[in-house]
Amino acid sequence: MNFLPETLFFVNEFYDTMPSEVREKTVKINRMFSSIADRYDLANTMLSFNRDTFWRRFAVEKTGITSGNKVLDVATGTGKIAFQLEKKVGETGLVTGVDFNEEMLKIGKTIAENNRVIFLRQDALRLAFRDNSFDAVTVGFGIRNMASVERAVAEMARVVRKGGRVVILEFTMPRNKIIRALYSFYFFNILPLLGGIIAGDRSAYSYLPESVEAFPKPKELMKIMEKLGMDVEYNLLTFGTVAVHVGVKK
Repeated sequence: MNFLPETLFFVNEFYDTMPSEVREKTVKINRMFSSIADRYDLANTMLSFNRDTFWRRFAVEKTGITSGNKVLDVATGTGKIAFQLEKKVGETGLVTGVDFNEEMLKIGKTIAENNRVIFLRQDALRLAFRDNSFDAVTVGFGIRNMASVERAVAEMARVVRKGGRVVILEFTMPRNKIIRALYSFYFFNILPLLGGIIAGDRSAYSYLPESVEAFPKPKELMKIMEKLGMDVEYNLLTFGTVAVHVGVKK
């Protein structure tokens, strides 16, 4: 299953028309993930006090997938969600993980030697799959890094079958004022410092809270998903710091 030639065509076609400032941001983010790839999972687990495991498990359960299903994990990184999805679909199913960062994929491919997950390098804004190809599509903590949230959602909605689910797991800012204040202090002051120590790149973990603050609020993301032809609900987890959106394609 080699989608590489088609993928390269799509990626080049899209980036040729992308505004220079957006293209530069994309390149910068790609380099940032390359610099922290080998410590990315460890840093996430430590900085979230191991809650990231629960968040991913919750998102996987919301896909509603069963044995034999075909699932796509977008911005898969090292495959944390993809490997959990694999357990759900079993030997008769198929899980494909796509990401635009080669260093992250290399780690996932190494882990996947004893698993049935297929890893491909693709851009989420131009997926090289036919319409209605998957029973579910997931993305965990990756959509806020994309040049266009709406385009990324549109692509995920395109490749999932009717009645299938698009599940988006992402950080969000808490609504409660007291929790928001405490969370913001940790997020903007403590987290970059610890991230720099653990992952060796403080700037990457300074970017994290900035990207979360700029990302659409849960209700705004729900409206984007609804506009693109889905019935949507979402759950807020861990004091409202994480949102899981579930969109069912009409």
